Amino acid sequence: MPKIDELQLAKELIRFPSITPTDAGVMGYLEKKLKSLGFKNKILTFTEKNTKPVKNLYARLGNKSPNLCFAGHLDVVPPGNTKDWTINPFKPAIKKGHLIGRGANDMKSSIAAFVSAISKYVSQNKFNGSISLLITGDEEGIAVNGTKKVVDYLKRKKEKIDFCIVGEPTNPNKLGEMIKIGRRGSMNGKLIIHGVQGHVAYPHRAKNPVTSIIKILNEFKNIKFDTGTKDFQPSNLEITKMDINNHAENVIPAIASATFNIRFNNKHTSNSIKNKLNKVIKKISSKDKVKFEINYRVSGEAFLSKPNSTTFMIRDVVKQITKINPKLSTTGGTSDARFIRKITPCLEFGLVGKTMHKIDEAVSIIDLKKLTKIYETILKNYFN
Repeated sequence: MPKIDELQLAKELIRFPSITPTDAGVMGYLEKKLKSLGFKNKILTFTEKNTKPVKNLYARLGNKSPNLCFAGHLDVVPPGNTKDWTINPFKPAIKKGHLIGRGANDMKSSIAAFVSAISKYVSQNKFNGSISLLITGDEEGIAVNGTKKVVDYLKRKKEKIDFCIVGEPTNPNKLGEMIKIGRRGSMNGKLIIHGVQGHVAYPHRAKNPVTSIIKILNEFKNIKFDTGTKDFQPSNLEITKMDINNHAENVIPAIASATFNIRFNNKHTSNSIKNKLNKVIKKISSKDKVKFEINYRVSGEAFLSKPNSTTFMIRDVVKQITKINPKLSTTGGTSDARFIRKITPCLEFGLVGKTMHKIDEAVSIIDLKKLTKIYETILKNYFN
């Protein structure tokens, strides 16, 4: 059985310009690598109305339980202005002990580390159980044709996963600082207030929607949702956009709109937050005699994967190899763990996230080798 070098594989994966939802051939390339290790693979392509098709991969080695799964994504964000990069973002290069390229950090390198760890572990050990990979091409995008649909497929197939490691870059500054065991929920809202257009000199003949939307947004910002919990930071609402689209200085506009995002902990659900916000909107719009529209889009509910013996084993492995005691945390944005936790306990652990989505995204080669060692030791401990 071939032993796969993590650095070489990371470079090979970065060479595919797999900007969401474009696959660019990367899923087929990884599928061939896994086949060489004895995996049985299924490439799953999903699409939905008004969306582009997305390729995903579910691969499994072995047919016994327990089944330890590794999850990640091969899609990347756009590189931005390529002239700002010191290299071509899809022609990876090594500089000052770092591998540079789009996806080096988030998260092609951690997929390479896990595949390399499997190749090393399986070539030296007979194991009782299964190792699987759930790899998507729709994590950086709208995430409707990716992990969410793979999870539904696995449920239909009655495929049991006993524990899952999501390889997102979880560490703020140093490898070993942080393991994610949950995430806050995320919900976007778009509020539109319909007033009556008119001349600014005759406000009694108009109805200014800006006045009402400012009152509503001000009340939103003054809501104290909670003070946080033992596991979660406080919930917060941020206004992200306001649009009045009025080009005349002497006209009261007819419409004002705003978008906002709420990150909420497990004291709330998206529905309980909606109810709270809708009361404010109805109260003020009714008093001001204006009409409103409100649309919400939920990216994910808050969740906490209660730590179990596997969680603590992984924490001990990370501490043993990095000499840092990792914090079990729920900070940061959303990740595909929000879908996976519906079918299995999971945690997230990967590289240092400092350069993700940035120009000259990079991974320390020392960190990449250590992460491979961590994943290999987790495999040994889990199956032995």
